[in-house]
Amino acid sequence: MVENKFYFNLAKSDIIDAYAKRMNDEYESGEIGYYHLPDIGILKLNEIYEYEKSLDDIKDIVLVGIGGSSLGVKAIHSMLTKQKRELHFLDNVDPKTYDKVIKSINFKNTLFIISSKSGNTIETITLFKCIIDEFKPADMSKNFLIITDPNTNLQKYAEQNGIKFFNLPSNVGGRFSVLSAIGLMPLGLCGYDIDALLKGALECKRQYIDQKDSSLIAKAYHYATHRHAHINVVFSYSDNFFEFNDWYVQLWAESLGKKKGYKRVGLTPVGLVGSRDQHSFLQLIMDGVKDKSVTFIKIKEPGIDVKIPDMSINGLSECDFVRGLSLSKLINLQCDATKMALVQEGISVDTITLDKIDEWHVGWLIFYYELLTSATGIMLGINTYDQPGVEIGKRILKTMLLK
Repeated sequence: MVENKFYFNLAKSDIIDAYAKRMNDEYESGEIGYYHLPDIGILKLNEIYEYEKSLDDIKDIVLVGIGGSSLGVKAIHSMLTKQKRELHFLDNVDPKTYDKVIKSINFKNTLFIISSKSGNTIETITLFKCIIDEFKPADMSKNFLIITDPNTNLQKYAEQNGIKFFNLPSNVGGRFSVLSAIGLMPLGLCGYDIDALLKGALECKRQYIDQKDSSLIAKAYHYATHRHAHINVVFSYSDNFFEFNDWYVQLWAESLGKKKGYKRVGLTPVGLVGSRDQHSFLQLIMDGVKDKSVTFIKIKEPGIDVKIPDMSINGLSECDFVRGLSLSKLINLQCDATKMALVQEGISVDTITLDKIDEWHVGWLIFYYELLTSATGIMLGINTYDQPGVEIGKRILKTMLLK
């Protein structure tokens, strides 16, 4: 299970109730599609499993996508370990990365998943062209799968070339799309338990939407109304969370950094990994400007553990106080000690403790942060689901290249 503990005062229910109603209205309207992805995904599982049966010769999967079409999948993939097929990512137009991935696979035994919500993402389509030119396939249907919104030009290309395609709902934004075909297809084809992933998300939805647990709304309110803390730090105590932190940064930054009339609003995300970043960024949190809140994430049972030898090295006895512990015990104690230090400094802190890292817990965590982002956007009074600042850069690039 999952436990979320708060080390700051949550707002009273009479303040929170109005915001909770607005979030519930947003959910019930059906206009924001990600809320319903766990339910929709459960109905799509058989279709994914049937498609997987046709891939006996496939050993490698290359996901070609950027931003929301990649980061969430990367996050889940890196948090879990079991896999049936090797999953590679082409999520940037960096020629070295492209060359490295292409040289590591055998085209005959590789499925390329071309993932673009809009169907015209410049990086994704450019990489798609490079792959076609690289291998010059006579039959496009065998080694390609396309995931896109309904009726995009990319879907039309798939239909014209006999390529299997899957759609995601058009009312699901890219950065909220990992529990759609965008994530379920590559993860399911690699052997991850996507049924458990969706059930974890459903349990999170049940807790905060159906059972109306107001703590998430109250946490969002604390973030949005804090007079000083405009930087939100996720301090994850496991190397498994490197890519999750990247996904969180995209989700938070692209959703909450907006213009509101003539005013600019937003909360800045920072992703840290403990205990490594205790030796760098922690100093800034402790003694720098108190403009940060911190959420600690830790795992009770790591699944694998190593006991610290009950031994002493001559001249290094100052480190002997941890001998006899396990590495997992040590890293969690480091998390707890850091948390206590920040609480004593008067910094807003909460902890999310996962019993273990598996598909169920990862699904819960992913959906929790999506809900938290929506709630915070409601508090800030912005459109959480657009990204006009990103679109301007795309238009400028196109203008530059067409001159």
